[in-house]
Amino acid sequence: MKLKFYIFLFLLSTAVFAQKQVETSIDTTKNKIGAEFKLTLKTVVNANSKVVFPKLKRFGPLEVIQSYPVDTVKKNDTYELIKKYGLTQFDSGRYVIPSVQILIDKKPYFSDSIRVEVANVKVDTLQQKMYDIKDVTAADGGIGDWWKYVLALVIILAIGAGIYWYVKKHQKKKIEEEVYKTPIEKATSLLNNLESKELVQKGEIKEYYSELTDIARNYIEEAIHIPAMESTTSELIEAIRTASTKKKMTLTPETVENLERVLRQADLVKFAKSKPLEFEITDDRNKIQKVILTLDNAIPTEVPAEEEDQLLNEAQRQKQIQLQLKKQRNKRIAITVGSVLFLLLATTTFFIATKGFTYVKDNLIGHPTKELLEGEWVKSEYGNPGVIIETPKVLKRMDTQKMLPKETMALIKEMQLFIYGSMIDNFYVTVSTSKFKNPVDIDLPKALEGTLKIIELQGGQNIIVKQEDFQTNQGIQGIKGYGTMSIIDPNSKTSTKSYYEILLFKQDQGLQQIMILHKEGDTYANDITTRILNSVELKKASN
Repeated sequence: MKLKFYIFLFLLSTAVFAQKQVETSIDTTKNKIGAEFKLTLKTVVNANSKVVFPKLKRFGPLEVIQSYPVDTVKKNDTYELIKKYGLTQFDSGRYVIPSVQILIDKKPYFSDSIRVEVANVKVDTLQQKMYDIKDVTAADGGIGDWWKYVLALVIILAIGAGIYWYVKKHQKKKIEEEVYKTPIEKATSLLNNLESKELVQKGEIKEYYSELTDIARNYIEEAIHIPAMESTTSELIEAIRTASTKKKMTLTPETVENLERVLRQADLVKFAKSKPLEFEITDDRNKIQKVILTLDNAIPTEVPAEEEDQLLNEAQRQKQIQLQLKKQRNKRIAITVGSVLFLLLATTTFFIATKGFTYVKDNLIGHPTKELLEGEWVKSEYGNPGVIIETPKVLKRMDTQKMLPKETMALIKEMQLFIYGSMIDNFYVTVSTSKFKNPVDIDLPKALEGTLKIIELQGGQNIIVKQEDFQTNQGIQGIKGYGTMSIIDPNSKTSTKSYYEILLFKQDQGLQQIMILHKEGDTYANDITTRILNSVELKKASN
């Protein structure tokens, strides 16, 4: 049984090329998006031969837009049959037109695969120097859907910031209304805050004068009860003179003139883009402060506040202010956090409803095979005869010399094994190649049967097997075994339903094998498997 296990490791694929009776050609290997590639299949047969060309809607990634009638040319005792297909592709990139099967007297023959390039700009074959087409490069993950999540996050943050700003502004205004005990206290505090903003130093003169005059107008409106915020400069000055007479306020003409001068200066700055000098700005600020203090002293004493308010000392008042500020801040934070959480929940619910829970979970939390699929892939050649394959990770070489018993070494000339993962991991890939010392008659179906028996010894149960012929893009024939099985974890003793695919190819004195195993129903692993199998290229064994 142990010998069988090691022989299983040697299973490799051999490049078996079909007899060439079909000539393949194409009118151009470079074309624009949507333009026609004209693929030609030609074969020479005798008069009694029956030839069946494929009737396909797609040649791999290219769509068939026109299937031309077969042209027949008689040459002596033979006939040359020519079949043309019009192919196109609507996405730019490099593609491979795969080989297709042509039946000649019910015997299959295969065309050559051809690499083509679809460009989104006009291909200049006269002025521009041309180069050989590079190897096909697998398309990367692209931007995919990640931009949707970035956009959703930006929108959420923007809405959250807007809510925070609105709540903060609203609460600040409310706090100002509740905190300041008198209009003069509010005006004095706002003047000090205005200076701390350093708007003049930043060059924001218009904003400075706007806030400066708003402070004065607000004070006049609250203390003297004049609609100062809605009045023009002339209307406001006239209203102050009238109020001064009615309320018996002692105001000098200089005070009113200073206020009018600053207001008109502000009008020039805001509407005529005037730029006063720095000393003029300082003088205007001092004038406003002096005007406010003068107006406050000129206002007749009103009815004293309630006795309870008069007994409050400054320390108690400050304590109440701090408590109120803290309460409003906590409320503002709670509203903002709640809004952001609600938006996150709403966005997540939207994507679950439109994309499904699995999609959201895999993109937000992550999925191991999704990360493999979208990561940077590696294309390498493994073993001898070489297996060229593209995988999400580099396969690790195993030291087979220490693994093989002497009786097995007597049969094997050379053997190499490369592995990623294990049978109990999310994704498992092996590539093995071998060359035998003596001529052997290799039966691929029996080799597949031996492989599955070894898998049983390693924990595979309830193996369902399906078998079919397999052909690489280069037309190399082999067999593919695929199906499902249950894998027993030796540590937890739990069982996992898995899907497997095994490719086997034989050569003159060598074998090549590729095995892929992953959990059943894993769509990302299915995509990885498809991409790996489509990338398989085999080299012929050399003595």
